[in-house]
Amino acid sequence: MSRQEVAEAVNTYLWETYGTRTSLDANHVGKLERGEHRWPKPATREAFRAVLKASRDADLGFYITRGQRHTDPVLHWMPPGQPLTAGDDHGGGWLTGRQITDTGDMNRRELLRLLSLTGALLAAPVPGGQLDWARIESSSDGDKRLDPATLDEYEGLNLQLWATFGAAESKMAVSPLVNRQLTTLTANLRRSHTTSVHRRLCGITADLLQLAGEVAFDANAYSEAAHCYVLAATAAREAAAYDLWACAMIRHAFISVYERDFRQAAPMLEVAAGLASNGNSALSTRHWAHTVRAQALAGLGDLGGCRRALDQAEEVNRLPGRVHNGGWLRFDGSRIAEERGACYVELGRPDLAEPVLSGALSQSLSVRRRGAVLTDLAMVGVQRSEAHQIVLYGGAALDTARQSGSGVVGAKLNRLQHHLQPFLADTHVQHLNSQINALMRARD
Repeated sequence: MSRQEVAEAVNTYLWETYGTRTSLDANHVGKLERGEHRWPKPATREAFRAVLKASRDADLGFYITRGQRHTDPVLHWMPPGQPLTAGDDHGGGWLTGRQITDTGDMNRRELLRLLSLTGALLAAPVPGGQLDWARIESSSDGDKRLDPATLDEYEGLNLQLWATFGAAESKMAVSPLVNRQLTTLTANLRRSHTTSVHRRLCGITADLLQLAGEVAFDANAYSEAAHCYVLAATAAREAAAYDLWACAMIRHAFISVYERDFRQAAPMLEVAAGLASNGNSALSTRHWAHTVRAQALAGLGDLGGCRRALDQAEEVNRLPGRVHNGGWLRFDGSRIAEERGACYVELGRPDLAEPVLSGALSQSLSVRRRGAVLTDLAMVGVQRSEAHQIVLYGGAALDTARQSGSGVVGAKLNRLQHHLQPFLADTHVQHLNSQINALMRARD
């Protein structure tokens, strides 16, 4: 088959299987062959497997982990080679901030670099007072060793970047700020420090790498996100920071949950919970691991196991005081209702899902979280064969996706669209379907 014939066959498969009109052409197939695009959307990968009679993504050269050819990239979460040690230059395994967060899929990165970095920083609350940018940027020059005050500045900036990420409607707006900080941290990692300073620097870097992964994940750049989480786990291990290490593994496992590879996610989440048990018992790390594990169990059709995991997660409400740090660990139990509802949708139990999701919708939610809940309520409409509910909640979710530019909400809408075929006789559902198609085309 020629490249164009392959593209047309994939377009036909997507239309006949999901009712989704796509416009892949020979140029797009060529980019896949050359490795310029390595991780198409799940439905697209499925179509290529069907057309080319391949049983696995790896057979076609699709790999989720940058630079490594793993048939099972999620289980191979720890990269080969030596751990990070003081004084090493880390060979070629440690990427710079610009390499990690600037990806070909992030089409707006050039524009975002033109934004005023200082203005964006001043717009966010600064933990512990004003940041000393002169100290931060000068610390990466020369051979001067880091002092505790500079490390304090690094930690403060990380917290500020997490706050900016949480408040931003478009998560990609944080990318240039992450680049600036990550480049500084990686430059310092190549220099010699005392063991205590090196460990603390590794922890700070693991923190920021998780944020870089979150930015990439929201942009549907799953390969880059996975690589960030792998490096974050490595750095956290070197820092002996068990909660930080566990959170990196939870985030990595969530990629498999999101890609509906539930059997690969569940074991990693069990390991993450075990790591958290060696950490700070006052933090909510293990409860977050149980929440994501509940999603994996829901995908495996295990209602009982899913409920038990969610019940374990709800024990977070018994912890006294502040259970998270507002940065790499933000789980406080407020999301459990929407997560429980999403699990019940996955299990095909609209009777259990709708009251929980309706209650979650009445809370104060971020734009992205609200879009996810609305999409789940639209899926409840699908499961109950109620076209009015599909259109009502699907249309509202579409508005949030346009408003936020969130790849997470967009991916959930794309999944919803795969279930609209039986309802396309309804003109309102037809319109919703066409609007989702337009949103997907605009992002490809």
